[in-house]
Amino acid sequence: MSAAPKLVARRYRVSGRVQGVGYRYFAYHWASQLQVTGYVRNLSDGGVDVYAIGTLGQLEQFKQKLLQGPMMARVTHMDESSASVDPDYKQFCVEGG
Repeated sequence: MSAAPKLVARRYRVSGRVQGVGYRYFAYHWASQLQVTGYVRNLSDGGVDVYAIGTLGQLEQFKQKLLQGPMMARVTHMDESSASVDPDYKQFCVEGG
């Protein structure tokens, strides 16, 4: 019996034209496709905050999608940091209005 893959968590702080362009729902779509859990939310400064839990491989693919963004978005900067895995997140959700 093989061990379950090790889960890790990352925080991504995304800047650029990332609000009002469907960015959060784009992130939700790809998180669902890649089986990543966590959340995405808008920040008051115009950026987007993403908390993601998955394997290193899943998170690398997810990060590439976040850097790409939806068609109308323009990502100009992304900060990535390690985070602790919160087991309460069983799925990925869009937070905020």
